[in-house]
Amino acid sequence: MSQTTALRPSSVWSNPVTAVPFMATVFFSAVLVFLVQPMFAKMALPILGGSSSVWNVSLVCFQGALLAGYIYAHFLCKLKDLRLQVALHGAALLLSAVVLPLGLSTAFGTPEPSSPALWLIATFAVSIAPPFTVISATAPLIQAWYARSNRPDAHDPYHLYAASNAGSIIGLVAYPLLLEPFSALHFQTMSWSIGYGVLTLGLISCGLMVALTATKTAPTEKESTKTANAFKAAYWPQRAKWLALA
Repeated sequence: MSQTTALRPSSVWSNPVTAVPFMATVFFSAVLVFLVQPMFAKMALPILGGSSSVWNVSLVCFQGALLAGYIYAHFLCKLKDLRLQVALHGAALLLSAVVLPLGLSTAFGTPEPSSPALWLIATFAVSIAPPFTVISATAPLIQAWYARSNRPDAHDPYHLYAASNAGSIIGLVAYPLLLEPFSALHFQTMSWSIGYGVLTLGLISCGLMVALTATKTAPTEKESTKTANAFKAAYWPQRAKWLALA
C-alpha cells in the first residue's frame, strides 16, 4: 500500500494548471531562439555583406551552438539530484547573461575582407553563443524535469513538443513581419534581453517545482537499459518506415 501511495500523483500535480509553466517556458524559449538568429544577421550583414559564405558560416555557428546546448542538457540530466541540476543551470543562465544586451563584440577588431569566416566564428562565440547555447537546452531539460514530476501525464511529452513548435513558428514569423520593420535594433536587443531574464525565472521555477515536490526518483541504470532495449525491439520497423518516408 505504501508503494502505491508513493507513486500516486500528489494533489498538487493532479491540477492541470501545473503543466502551464512548463509549456509556457518551452514556448518562450523557442520564440527567443528563433528571434535571435535573424537579429544576429541584421547586426553582421552590414559589416560582412550577404555572400553565401557569410550565410553558411552563420548557419554552422548556430547549429554548433544548438548541438552544444543539447549535449549540455544531456549531461546535466545525468545528475540524479534535481536541485543540483537546477542550481547548475541557474548559474549557467546567469553567467551567460554577462554578454547581454546582445551585440557584436569588438574584441577581434574588424574582419578581413578576403576571409571573414574566422572573425565571424570568434565574434559569434563571445557575443551570441553563450545565451543561445544555454536556452537551446530548455526543451530537453524541461522534458526531463517534467518526466520526473508526479503528474499523471509525466510520461507524455507531446504537448511540450507542440508548445515548442508553436513558439518556433511565431518567432520565425514575428521578426520579419513585426519586429524588423517597426523597431530599431537597439529596441530588439533590449527586448530579447528582458525576455532572457523572464525565461531564466521560468526555468528556475519549473525546476524547483519538480525538485521540491516530486517523489518519483530517476530510473536506475538497469531499468533504463531494459526500457531502451524494449524500445529498440518494438520500434525498429517503425523507424525504418520513417526513414523510407523521409
